[in-house]
Amino acid sequence: MSLYAPSSPHIHNDNSITKIMLKVLYALIPGILVYIYIFGFGVAINILLAIITALSCEAIMLKIRQRPIMPFITDGSAVITAVLLALSIPSIAPWWIIFLGTAFSIIIAKHLYGGLGYNPFNPAMVGYAMLLISFPQQMTTWQLSTPATFIGLPDSFKFIFGDHTPAQLATDAISGATPLDYLKNQLGLSHHVSDIMNSSNVFGLLGGNGFEWISIAFLIGGLWLVKQKIIHWHIPATMIGSLAAVATLFYVIDPDQYASPLFHIFSGATILGAFFIATDPVSAATTAKGKIIYGACIGLLIYIIRTWGGYPDAIAFAVLLMNMSAPTIDYYTKPKTYGH
Repeated sequence: MSLYAPSSPHIHNDNSITKIMLKVLYALIPGILVYIYIFGFGVAINILLAIITALSCEAIMLKIRQRPIMPFITDGSAVITAVLLALSIPSIAPWWIIFLGTAFSIIIAKHLYGGLGYNPFNPAMVGYAMLLISFPQQMTTWQLSTPATFIGLPDSFKFIFGDHTPAQLATDAISGATPLDYLKNQLGLSHHVSDIMNSSNVFGLLGGNGFEWISIAFLIGGLWLVKQKIIHWHIPATMIGSLAAVATLFYVIDPDQYASPLFHIFSGATILGAFFIATDPVSAATTAKGKIIYGACIGLLIYIIRTWGGYPDAIAFAVLLMNMSAPTIDYYTKPKTYGH
């Protein structure tokens, strides 16, 4: 009798791209629900519109590239890109913003480089960066997170698909700058951090009012992904740790001009970026040491751009800059061959 020995690997953990993407979607659900509870149904509409756009663009590009459609369109990667981009865009942004950003993410940032596994940059962050540079007014007009400004489903459709402009929204006291943007602008007027936070309701206990609870919900989902071994702890821990360390240093030096580390962690998209964006297995560093360097540098860049740059949140630009550095980091942090 001949012994049949199939090729390695001989141990299979029953994971697939589709199953991994589904678990990432499950982990995003708590944050999405809190997001809807605080900001209204606009984010749900944005997510749905982004998914439809992403799947349509994915199918068109696969057809043009003469690739089989169903295996790729059902793997969940396009859906994850769409959801992450939709969560990064203001919930009252016009429909064409999410359409253009999603189409750019799928067509240019993903398929232009050969599709899933070949893209050197995080597709969702490429789409976000394009929108922020091209349409700064629409991308920096956020809904205020107060009970009086909660927008129901019918009004959300009006804001997204209607003719409301950011100026009209501001007149209605519904929209405004994010806590990070508001703090940066007020510091430019020589105000102190404590005075700024005490004078506006855009700030909460830990960070931005509303954003802190969304961040905590995303933190729960992210820790679940770590427990499920879908992502490793290296990038989230070092990214948040380096951001907290440098924020603490400057806060100790001058608390009147620099916000606390808790504010930086629980404002904006820090937690979402740490667990769901920076950990992209294709565009991030892959070695253990490389992930630590990669995450730490993202955290440092976030603080630098937030404090002295022109974009208050900085997650997208920090991630994209380190995407360019990931191959070099992996090259110099390769583990030694066994026996050498």
